[in-house]
Parts: sequence; structure tokens; C-alpha cells
Amino acid sequence: MQILNKTYIWLRLLSILPMLLNGQNFNTDESKVPGFDLPDLERTADGSKISTATEWETIQRPEILKLFEKEVYGKAPMEEIALETEERLLDPNAFQGKATIREVTFTFTNKDKNCRAVLLLILPNGNRVSPVFLGYNFNGNHTILPSTAISLPETWVLNSPQIGVADHAATAVSRGSKYSRWPVLNLLERGYGLATMYYGDIDPDFDDGFKNGIHSLFSNSDGLKADDWGSLATWGWGLSRIMDYLETDEAVDPERVAVIGHSRLGKAALWAGAQDNRFAMIISNDSGCGGAALSKRRFGETVAAINTQFPHWFNGNFKKYNDQEDMMPFDQHQLLALMAPRPLYVASAQNDDWADPKGEFLALKNASPVYALYDKLTVISEEQPDVNHPLIAGKVGYHIRTGDHDITPYDWEQFMNFADTHFGLKN
Repeated sequence: MQILNKTYIWLRLLSILPMLLNGQNFNTDESKVPGFDLPDLERTADGSKISTATEWETIQRPEILKLFEKEVYGKAPMEEIALETEERLLDPNAFQGKATIREVTFTFTNKDKNCRAVLLLILPNGNRVSPVFLGYNFNGNHTILPSTAISLPETWVLNSPQIGVADHAATAVSRGSKYSRWPVLNLLERGYGLATMYYGDIDPDFDDGFKNGIHSLFSNSDGLKADDWGSLATWGWGLSRIMDYLETDEAVDPERVAVIGHSRLGKAALWAGAQDNRFAMIISNDSGCGGAALSKRRFGETVAAINTQFPHWFNGNFKKYNDQEDMMPFDQHQLLALMAPRPLYVASAQNDDWADPKGEFLALKNASPVYALYDKLTVISEEQPDVNHPLIAGKVGYHIRTGDHDITPYDWEQFMNFADTHFGLKN
């Protein structure tokens, strides 16, 4: 555990070093959080009162969704591209007969260009369709399990000496190296399947001028406008394309797909959930700034910090709020409210100041009145719960656990418990 903590601290220092060199200051002192006002979820832009779920869905929700598309994540191109899928059976009797493992290769094509992405699908064996957790992974499908049958990514991969990745190329050394983040056997035993894809297959996670991945297939990739999509929106788009496929798979229950993400991939999961109502549950783990945390608190990672370190994640318009959070006509509680009335779970970690655990909780709390338009029991009136004491209020859930910025077996246990309740499964 001590080695893991040292590794986490070192990686975090590396992530903020560019901003430190630029003289930016980062607040992790709650007493220094500035005063701020949050936009009223129950008032439209013209001041009209929203008092019913129908008014929310027909008036307020479309306004807020369009605002986030324009000012934060960006618009996906309207241009259509072709998609072909090819399945490959890896193991019909994995985990001593408990599961079937398949790969599905997605080939996106537009004119003379194409982009390939590989979905790893692990489903419990049996005669019934399965609910599924869907989420991207950071290092490649082969890091989920040690199986030599799982393909290595052919795209750019973040260097990680700890798991044998150098020169931005995946190697067999990494097989199974991230199994601790994906409790596959526990999921299977509780009746859930897992669908995961390496996020870099959809868009490599570096500032490449949008020349690679899915971006390269569209005609506007050479000159994106200020409101065109960044990488987070592209990853969200990819999750919806996976959902398209899952709807055709006879072993999957498309009415019970939970989209999940950790850190930056939690941001992508939230944006996918906001745009695509087919996701029956949305789970954000340590998603922080631009995800579940309130930006106006300016606690931990700020808008300026995230745009400086990761200029490709958001659209161009979001950069005008660098050090200007008080000018934002929106905040992340509105994003979370876009999930209503579907079940939503937000998770934080006690030592993860950079992601602002309190800001994540407050965003969920301030989003809950929209859920109350559908179900009066779904409203949070309590303060942030104690560490390792999950709070469930109808269709929303939250916990803050001990530890650092990570997704752990404790987190997954709470997510599965939450899904059991809303998907009708029992332990």
C-alpha cells in the first residue's frame, strides 16, 4: 500500500507540474473556497418556473443540454460514417465455465479513411440475457485479464513503465496488470456482464490537433470551431456506438446497461449519459472538474488547470472560463440533473482533493431536486456522509471512501449494490 501511495503522489505531482511552472495556485483549503451562486435548475433562462417533470423534459432539459454542448464538451459532427462489426470468440467457458469472452472489432469508415476499435465483452453463461456494466479502460483490453487471446491495442498508449509500456506501444507484459480495477469474477457471480474498450481506440489521449482516431474521419478535423467536439465528447460518442451494438446482442439486456467511468472517463460517462437516454444507469467515480464536481468552488483542479494540462478534452469555448468560473452560466449540478430520472451514482475518495470530493457531493445534492420532480423520495437533504458510509436517496447514490484517486473493490461493491436495487438483481 505504501508503494501504491508513493506512485500516486508522484503521478499527481507530474500531472500538475506544468501548471505549477506557470505560476497557478491551487486551493485545497475549504476555508478559502469563494462565495458563489449556482444556476437555478428550476428556473429557465427567461425566469420561468419549472414545477413538473414534463416541463423539465420539454423546456429546461433541452436548454441545459444545448448549453453544455456549446460551452463545454462540443458538438459532434452531423456527418455520417459507416460502421462494420466483426465478432471473435475467445473463450466460451472462461472462469471454469461461468462466462463467455468475445471481442467485437468496430471498423468506422469514411471515404478512404478508417478507424478500428475493439470491444471486450465478458458475459455470464446461462439462458437469460444479462445486465451489463459498460466502461472504457485506460491501458488496453489486455490489461483486464491475463488471457493471451485478448488483442493488444494497435493505437497510441500512454507510457507506463510500471506495466511495461514504453514508446506509446502496448506490450504483452501488461496483460492482466489492471485486473484489480475490474472485478470480473464478482460481476459474473452477481449476474452482470462487462463491456469494455480501450478509450484510445476512439481518440488517443494527447493533443494531436485532432488528426487521429475518430476525429480523422470527419471533414472538419482540420479546423474545429470553438463549439466543435473535444476528446471527452468523442469518447462519449464512442460509448453510444457501443450501445448501438449491445442493442443487437441477444445475450445482453439493452434495458439494463450501466455506463461507468473513472476520472476523465467518468467525465465521458456523464456526458454520454446526458446525451443518450438508452443508458439505464450512470456511474461517475472520482470524475472531478468537468465531471461531477462544481467548478465554481475552485477547489483542487480548476477550469484553467484542466484546460492547460489537457487542451484537447473540451471544446474551444470552455477555455474562456479559465480563471473566470464566476462568469459561467452553468455548473456541474446541471449536468448531473440531465441524467434524471435514471439512477445516478457519484463516488469520491477521501484523499482525492484534486477531484474535490465535497464539490462532487454538492453537485449531486443540488441536482436532486430535479429527481424529486419524478420521485419525492429522491432528494438529498443531508450533509456529505461520513467516509465509507454510502448515502442512497431513491435513484441517486453517493459515497466517499478512504484512499486515493482510484477505482477499488469497495467502489465496485457499492455500484453493484446500487444496480441490484434498480436492475432487480439480488446478491
